[in-house]
Amino acid sequence: MVGTYILCNLIIVIVGLYQIAANPAVLTDWTTSLFTNYPGPAAMVGISILVFPQLALGLSGFETGVSMMPLVRGDEDDDSEHPEGRIRNTRKMLTAAALIMCFYLITTSFVTTLLIPHERLEPGGEASGRALAYLAHNYLGNAFGTAYDISTIAILWFAGASAMAGLLNIVPRYLPRYGMAPEWGRAVRPLVLLYTAVSFVIVVLFGASTTSQAGPYATGVLAMMTSAAIAVTLTTRREGSRIAALGFGVVAVDAFYATVANVVEQPTGIAIALISIAAIIIVSLVSRVQRSTELRQERIEIDERAQDFIDGAKTRDGIHVVAHRRRPADSHEVYAAKLAEQREDNHIPPEEPILFLEVDVEDASEFEDVLEVRGKDVGGFRVLRARSSVVPNAIAAFLLHLRDTTGKTPHCYLGWTEGNPIVYLFRYILFGEGDTAPVTHEVLREAEPNPEKRPAIHVGGR
Repeated sequence: MVGTYILCNLIIVIVGLYQIAANPAVLTDWTTSLFTNYPGPAAMVGISILVFPQLALGLSGFETGVSMMPLVRGDEDDDSEHPEGRIRNTRKMLTAAALIMCFYLITTSFVTTLLIPHERLEPGGEASGRALAYLAHNYLGNAFGTAYDISTIAILWFAGASAMAGLLNIVPRYLPRYGMAPEWGRAVRPLVLLYTAVSFVIVVLFGASTTSQAGPYATGVLAMMTSAAIAVTLTTRREGSRIAALGFGVVAVDAFYATVANVVEQPTGIAIALISIAAIIIVSLVSRVQRSTELRQERIEIDERAQDFIDGAKTRDGIHVVAHRRRPADSHEVYAAKLAEQREDNHIPPEEPILFLEVDVEDASEFEDVLEVRGKDVGGFRVLRARSSVVPNAIAAFLLHLRDTTGKTPHCYLGWTEGNPIVYLFRYILFGEGDTAPVTHEVLREAEPNPEKRPAIHVGGR
């Protein structure tokens, strides 16, 4: 289908160029008009830059190629951290797409400008929104023109399907991982139904008018290209390539101007974009709140020393773990004071061995991570240290891991958190830290409904 559509466009371009060559007066009139209305080449280039936003829809298609990047196949021996074969093939795909799109954008703009009277390109004219189809019907006959119309409709359907395929590949991979979508966001069928419903809503809101949808669509395309150009400019500048950074910077400035000009001319695009952004933020926040008590650890990795500490702490009554906030410097006195406080507040017998568990928040934006637990001896105290995106969920996951791997009931001891509970609620949602004791208990309660099998949470203090 794509090949047929590209071939049809190529035929129209060739026929158009042939018509221009057969009627050189058309080209002469066009060049005469240019030099009559504009003082020189510099002015023509300047005006071309000013009207560049009108070509934004002609640039569409690049974003489809970008969305297909996760589907590109690499070499069999690719490294997962740096898949050179996949990167090389992706560059080939994007380069081929860019060359094809640039060729057709330039040639079709040229032939349609010279062969179609200006008034017929105006809104309501015969060629408005269908310039190539107009040429196909006029110079190649209605049979070819109708076939081209059908192929255009089919390729638009294919573009929508490919965009959906890209979203179906990207969304389940990232949004649930960051807690920005419910767990069912990993399933394909619900997402297909959701995207289809959104498409129908857009069609109804715009009255199935492609002209009305052109502005918002162009805004999205230009915004994506602007952000990509800025990102590449910063990357090349950081790598020390000043010439490349300058070139990409010019493209970024031009794309930014085109975006602003398009927004000023058709403000519905930015309005719809702002509504979409607001909807994404609200849905993401609601999703993170609803999923806040899930176990977020993909797996738990324990080093050899930490495992030795765990094996040595097993007793007939279980395993006793004291949750502790790590201090900047390791100090025997700090752990001794904490141990004495917990033994007194929670009535822990002096003969019971104690493990200290410290969880540092590394990146609160991550929703799921691998909990790596490392053992360290600090002045004779056995300390388990871990990094996670959230403290209570990491503690809960570790306690369940202890229960499942040792067959003993873990007992975790925490202190009361002083302060406004609402503040701690927002701190937990945004930064992964808060009122640790009740949240840890709630995570355990949801993960293990049976109280007899659930690790015990003890909270003491004055």
